[in-house]
Amino acid sequence: MIINLITKEDLQEFKTELLNDLHNMFQVKISQQKLWLRSSEVKALLKISSGTLQNLRINGTISYTRVGGILYYNYKDIEEMLKKKQ
Repeated sequence: MIINLITKEDLQEFKTELLNDLHNMFQVKISQQKLWLRSSEVKALLKISSGTLQNLRINGTISYTRVGGILYYNYKDIEEMLKKKQ
């Protein structure tokens, strides 16, 4: 019969690996952003009003696509816009 002893160092290493795995799992979920956002999602994301969003569309600051009566905004375009403004 083989007896394996678990030391404090083993438990600490397990804890570190577990925390790293959990962190990586959450990072993947955070990075899985929708590609196309509706107006309400953009307003919530940028914390702006409907009028401000309309002004951003009119002056060409933010690009959009109209499908039927619904406006869609590309998430990557919004990210790039924010990076340029920084």
